[in-house]
Amino acid sequence: MNNSTIGNIFKGDKVIWMVFFLLAIISLIEVYSASSQLTYKGGNYMAPILKHAGILVVGLIAMVLTVQVRPRYFKVATPFLLLLSMILLLWALVGGQATNDASRWVGLGFFQFQPSEIAKGTVVLATAQILSAMQTEHGADKRAMKYILVVCGVIIVPIMMENLSTAVLISGVVFLMMLIGRVPMVQLGKLLGVCILMVSIVVALVMLLGHDTRQDSEAMAQTEQVETFDAADEGLDASVSLKPKKKSGLSSVFHRFDTWKMRIIKFTEPKDTLRPEDIDLDKDAQVAHANIAIATSHITGKGPGNSVERDFLSQAFSDFIFAIIIEELGIVGAIVIALLYIILLFRAGRIAHNCENAFPAYLVMGIALLLVTQALFNMCVAVGLAPVTGQPLPLVSKGGTSSVINCVYLGVMLSISRYAKKRDKENETEKSIIYE
Repeated sequence: MNNSTIGNIFKGDKVIWMVFFLLAIISLIEVYSASSQLTYKGGNYMAPILKHAGILVVGLIAMVLTVQVRPRYFKVATPFLLLLSMILLLWALVGGQATNDASRWVGLGFFQFQPSEIAKGTVVLATAQILSAMQTEHGADKRAMKYILVVCGVIIVPIMMENLSTAVLISGVVFLMMLIGRVPMVQLGKLLGVCILMVSIVVALVMLLGHDTRQDSEAMAQTEQVETFDAADEGLDASVSLKPKKKSGLSSVFHRFDTWKMRIIKFTEPKDTLRPEDIDLDKDAQVAHANIAIATSHITGKGPGNSVERDFLSQAFSDFIFAIIIEELGIVGAIVIALLYIILLFRAGRIAHNCENAFPAYLVMGIALLLVTQALFNMCVAVGLAPVTGQPLPLVSKGGTSSVINCVYLGVMLSISRYAKKRDKENETEKSIIYE
């Protein structure tokens, strides 16, 4: 295969392609190293990495196909994607498959996926279209925020009911897009104030209505002993009497409050007063082993494949893979990962600056902010700067359809870099001279 053939396949911005391949290589190495638990459960040490490699190949094919689509066709897809996202999100809420006490997954026979992955890109796409359509000489029209909030309300509210961190992530990206899209600062200030008030109310409700599961577990243990003795006295099967009661009414609606409250308590609890007996190895082990992985890296790291905490850290191949990267590759590896995402963001800024039309410029920036912000969430959780959110590291963590969809997002950025009409630099220079 000669250079011209390779160039015809990998079209678009070459730097973005380089970032993708570097992240993919790191992902293959670290997922293979961090999948010891999956290897133990499945009995095949090659199965997890072969599956992950297959997903990356599918994602690569999806990228190549997406690059062939011109940006104007993304506009056409917006209403259909909005409708599809709403249907899938409602499906996930009503009949979705529960994972970690949250119905976030939709099963389609041989595979399942998170509708929020599609919804994230849909919100960015719709926001970019609204901002571009309502631009004036003095910035975005005042009505633009109203339309954006309607879209966000339809999509983000269903996500928030089951996955608060994803809802916060999308909201932050939309706010940054409106800031870039020159929405009046007065409107943004009012929106920020309302958001702070709503967050305060939600946190207050979580702390009031949520239960401290650590206290509940102790009470449950005592109750189980009493119920066992009572069942034995009555001549009943103790296992029947000890079945958990199904939640109903408001408890079924606010069933995530317990999880959110525990995450807030664990994050805000003073670390110097934390006793070893306060660590629940079934629930708190993630943060503890992630801290051990980082602390034992000794700056230079232990080397690829030499992680120790991967055998003890739950979701080491997904949510906490950044901790394993630091343990094996040290501070240098962590800096390289962070720099790759920063390069992706700056490259998106350059592409947006060169676009003559507003829609592709806002879209490429929105997608870049979505990926980079999620990466920032994941890194902060791994190093203990944020409460556990369950956000994977984009293009690095082991994933299924989420990895493929992230590749599609990169394909959109590459399509814009390839097809979007470029700004006439000669006219731009003449205008700058005239204004000077």
